[in-house]
Amino acid sequence: MVPMRTGSEPVTARSALRARFWLSVWGLFWAVAGTALFALVGRPGWAAACGVLWLVVTVDMTVILRHMRQGPHFQPGRDVPPYRPPEHHGT
Repeated sequence: MVPMRTGSEPVTARSALRARFWLSVWGLFWAVAGTALFALVGRPGWAAACGVLWLVVTVDMTVILRHMRQGPHFQPGRDVPPYRPPEHHGT
């Protein structure tokens, strides 16, 4: 049986930061390799494109690491239950 959606998914959603981190490591490896290889073979346009990608991946990795270090509010473990959406009382 599939549980019913509550409508609070955007509020209670969690990001897979560890998966994003390792994908960033993979992207960083290829961006650095591409920058170096294209620079060595004399393709400055492609080297610049890979360099820009390198910068974007580095910034993304920095944001991911910052969120991971902020603790369980941003990267909860398996023992932390999903957050309850705030209850709004009629005024």
